[in-house]
Amino acid sequence: MLFNSIEFVVFFTVVLCIIVIIKTRRFQHLFLLGSSYFFFYFSSNYLITLLIISTILDFFVGKEIFNSSSKKKKKILLIISLAGNLGLLGFFKYADFAITQFNIFGNSLDLAAEIPLLHLALPIGISFYTFQTISYTVDIYRGHLEPSKSFWEFALFVSFFPQLVAGPIVRAKTFLPQLREKIESFGAGNKLRQIVIQNYQLKMGITMMSFGFLKKMFFADNIAPLANEIFLNPIGLDSASIMLGTIAFGIQIYCDFSGYSDIAIGAALILGFKFPKNFNKPYFATSPSDFWNRWHISLSTWLRDYFYFPLGGNRKSSGRTYLNLITVMFFGGLWHGASWNFVIWGLLHGSYLSIHKIISDKFPKVVNSIFFKTRVGKLVSLLIMQYLVFLTWIPFRVREFDHMIYSVHKFVFFDFQYSNAINYVDEFTFSSGLIILFTLLHVYSYTKPGLIERISNLRLKYWVIFFTVVLFTVVFFFDGNPQDFIYFRF
Repeated sequence: MLFNSIEFVVFFTVVLCIIVIIKTRRFQHLFLLGSSYFFFYFSSNYLITLLIISTILDFFVGKEIFNSSSKKKKKILLIISLAGNLGLLGFFKYADFAITQFNIFGNSLDLAAEIPLLHLALPIGISFYTFQTISYTVDIYRGHLEPSKSFWEFALFVSFFPQLVAGPIVRAKTFLPQLREKIESFGAGNKLRQIVIQNYQLKMGITMMSFGFLKKMFFADNIAPLANEIFLNPIGLDSASIMLGTIAFGIQIYCDFSGYSDIAIGAALILGFKFPKNFNKPYFATSPSDFWNRWHISLSTWLRDYFYFPLGGNRKSSGRTYLNLITVMFFGGLWHGASWNFVIWGLLHGSYLSIHKIISDKFPKVVNSIFFKTRVGKLVSLLIMQYLVFLTWIPFRVREFDHMIYSVHKFVFFDFQYSNAINYVDEFTFSSGLIILFTLLHVYSYTKPGLIERISNLRLKYWVIFFTVVLFTVVFFFDGNPQDFIYFRF
């Protein structure tokens, strides 16, 4: 069930109405759990069994880890959890990729037989809910979290529908306390008070969802045709065209994914749950580490806390630190999909992080010089970083290796030819105009922080005008065939 579909609007409206009508929070939780399972079943059918298996596995393993006094038993239980979750993820997401690579290797050795592909369906959201359940058991193992006492409470944490399919990756220590805080007793009895959705939550949530729909349906979906046309077959195109297509895709994927996150966070807020932001103006990053503090924040912090730190982080030798950065980003790229182009994308970002770390370690006076603290210095850093970031979008977007190499070469070695690019601008005038409009609005939102908060705090009549304009804009560009979100594929 896509967020940008009539089905979701009807579904969410019904869920919200029933949540308001239901008398107790306990039954609200059970209803939300049932709604989340319906939402997932609507999108994935029988593959919901994988979600349920992960839920059952980690609920009971988490309790056993917490109750066990043996370090050895705790470690064995953690390994069982990791093996179960990563086993399901690896089998359904990477089995065919592994078979293909094995067959290619076999052909190079002139082996006659090939292993047939399994053609497995990729369960929607498996990369996200797998990381959520892993963080739960690891946090219990580390002593940072007590296990959930209620299976239904834990099941809702794993399956909560706003962020189930494409994040943000929410951790149990963020989500579970909010469930418990909402249960309030009054008097000496055990009856539960009905929780009424607050007006400020409703306005803020709707405002965030409005921004998300606008990003996705107005910007991303209408800029996509330009990027698709250029990268359909980029061989022979000039550098300006490749750069135009790369910029178009960079804006498309940002609006698409951050738009999804805005809708998910806004929907959760309306239902009474606060999620941390997943994007913070990443195209204003001035260094590789700054970029990953701004882009897909829930994934980057997950990789840092549950992968980079266990590898040793920066506590080992300098060489080990650089290797850890590259290793983490290698797997971060592979997490996005079973394809070498994502691996290349991850390795490029790992190289950026390592090189930046080397420069910071070897030349601290240069990095900390007054130049990089001036407006000109920050602008230079920003432009260089965005050039490097948009360069990595080419392997992320282009899977054909010869197309990728050609596009990267044209992006790096500018040929000062513009004829193809001018033709694309003429053909896709609206898409090109949206790129300019997005850039202007993005700069404005950076110079005027807190835009969503300021809009949600408008007087009601002005806020209604804003919402009405967004609603008509989205409806005008909706053709009845909602486009998938890019991160649904991961």
